[in-house]
Amino acid sequence: MRRLPIYFLIDVSESMVGDQIKQVQDGMRTIIQSLRTDPYALETVHIGIVIFAGKAKVLSPLTEIFKFYPPEFPIGGGTSLGKGLDCLMDEIEHSVVKTTAEQKGDWKPIVFLFTDGTPTDNPDKAIERWNSKFSKRANIVAISLGDNADTQLLGRFSNNVLRLKDTDENSYKAFFKWVTDSIKTSSVSVTDRGIDGVNLADTHGINLEKVDGSQTCTVDENFIVVRGKCSETGKQYLVKYAKRFGDFFKSDFKLTGAYPIDGETYESLSDGQNANKFNVKQLKGIPSCPCCGNSYALLVCECGNVFCVGDKPVLRCPWCGMEGEIANAGSEGININRGQG
Repeated sequence: MRRLPIYFLIDVSESMVGDQIKQVQDGMRTIIQSLRTDPYALETVHIGIVIFAGKAKVLSPLTEIFKFYPPEFPIGGGTSLGKGLDCLMDEIEHSVVKTTAEQKGDWKPIVFLFTDGTPTDNPDKAIERWNSKFSKRANIVAISLGDNADTQLLGRFSNNVLRLKDTDENSYKAFFKWVTDSIKTSSVSVTDRGIDGVNLADTHGINLEKVDGSQTCTVDENFIVVRGKCSETGKQYLVKYAKRFGDFFKSDFKLTGAYPIDGETYESLSDGQNANKFNVKQLKGIPSCPCCGNSYALLVCECGNVFCVGDKPVLRCPWCGMEGEIANAGSEGININRGQG
C-alpha cells in the first residue's frame, strides 16, 4: 500500500511558549482524533513531526494514523529555520519510499510548517537545497501563526503561504479543522483518483488568508523572552513579553506570562548563540515564579542571568552561586540577556 506521508515542521522557539504552543499541542490531538475516523486517511496517511528551535530534531518518525500519538512539544532557544528544513529533508530522504522500476513508491509528502517568527540563522543553503532537490518531491504549506513571520522568506520555498491572522482559541480550532480537512481531501485524491499533490480545504469563514510571498514584509521584534532559574527548586522557566503597538507604547513590552520549561531539553534544542541585551525599563508587568510561586521572577544577577526571589534577606543566584542583597537598578534601568525568540 502506497503511503501518503504528512509531516509537521513545527517552530518550538521561545516565542511559542505559553498559549501558542498549547494551542498547537491541542490542535495536533484534534487532527489525529479526526483522521482516525476517516477510512481514506486510515488507509493511506502516515504522520511525522520535526521540531526546530536553535537546533532541530525528529520528534516523531513517520507513523501510521492508528499507531500515532501526539508527543509533548518542548521549547528551545532560537529559531533556526534552516536547521529545521535540513532535518526535514534528511527525514524525507530516509523514510519516504521512492518509486523505482520495480515498485511504486509513496505518494508525494505534504508538509505543514507552523512558525510565529523570523529565523535566527541563515536558511539560504537549506532553502536552496529544498528548491533544487525536494520541491518536486514534496509539497510544503507554510503557515504564519500571527503577523510576525517573514512571509516573503516563506515564499522562497513554498507556493502555499498562509497567515492565521488571529491566534485566539476559536481561531485555532477552526484552523486545525482546516488542516484536518486538507489532509482528508488530499487522501481522497490519491486513493480514488491517483492524483499526487496537496488539496487545501476552503478557507471561507476562517481567519486564514493566502499571502503573496513575493511581497516585501517588514518584521519587528515583537517578543522579549527571558530565561530564568528558580532559586528554590533550581528548575528553569521562560518569561514572555509581547510588544504593545501604538505611538504611545511603541517601545513597551507587556507581560504575557511565565512558564516552566525542562532546562535540559531547552539546551538540547538551543544553538548556544547569544542574543542582544535589552533594558528592563522596556518591560511592563512583574511575573511571579511559575515553579515555586515566589513573588518576583525577574531579579538580575551580576552574572547577567535571571532568577526568582521571595522574602529571604540574603539571596543566592542559582546560576553562578553569587550571594548578596537586592540593589536598586536606578533610573537608567539594567540591561539583561534576551532570548533569541
